[in-house]
Amino acid sequence: MTEKYIYYALGANLSFALGAMFFAHYTRKFSSLWMNTYKAVVAAILFFVFIIFTTGFHEISILNFGIFFISGFIALGIGDIYLLKALSVLGPARTMVLFGFQPLVVGVLSFILLEQAVQESKLIGIIFFILCLLTFSYENFKNKGHWEIQGLLYACLAMVIDGVGIIITRLAFDMNELLTGFEGNFYRCIGALFAYLIISRYRPFDFRANFKSLNWNSRYVVTLGAIFGTFLSLAFYLEAIKTAHLATLSGIAITSVIFTSLFESILEKKLPSKYLLGAFVFFIIGMKFILFS
Repeated sequence: MTEKYIYYALGANLSFALGAMFFAHYTRKFSSLWMNTYKAVVAAILFFVFIIFTTGFHEISILNFGIFFISGFIALGIGDIYLLKALSVLGPARTMVLFGFQPLVVGVLSFILLEQAVQESKLIGIIFFILCLLTFSYENFKNKGHWEIQGLLYACLAMVIDGVGIIITRLAFDMNELLTGFEGNFYRCIGALFAYLIISRYRPFDFRANFKSLNWNSRYVVTLGAIFGTFLSLAFYLEAIKTAHLATLSGIAITSVIFTSLFESILEKKLPSKYLLGAFVFFIIGMKFILFS
């Protein structure tokens, strides 16, 4: 396939894989709420600047803005909280492998809401994804003496919420073909920041104090992570969403697994575990049945 959205999706996955390394570290250091808020602030500022100096803002209806806002509130706001929790518990590579379930979720939703066709039989692929999940659980059981159910639930919940966000975002773009990915992302970031503002009323996370506690090198690193993992990743991803077959787009997430595990191995200076490699095998076989059956 040579459609443009393939290249946008690959760029998004590579960017997010880089950012995920930083997200996992600073989520453990502070919290998922703090890391999500910071990356959303950085991304919103950069999207606004790029829009002003490139295409400018196109006219948008209140309903259209509202759909982007809801997508950001749900997926970037609520969904990314669970995503970063999963990154901190399971690690980036294992979390991204669990997103192999997303083609099924997005495929069903896009069939119901957008009438995009879905192949009938995916049972074999689902079985291999379940084996992938069991492999991760067993690895954590061997290492920690207990099943890492919480991290798996965080990752699966984040995956489902993100899938819903993809559908909502595509609906918003279908309403106005003039809008750029930068504009859609800016409106979504506003929705995400509104979600964090509401949550902070009930669960304060000392946004300014935690930022001030970082030295200049750490501020540079966490900002770089936000640029790669949120700004560039979302910029590429929403350009892909505008024209892609959504189930296929979600299936390309396999590259996130490869990129993330590669960067994680380089950063930690160690080879992937035999359990992770085994999970990759199950994942790839499952993806084969999901995408090419």
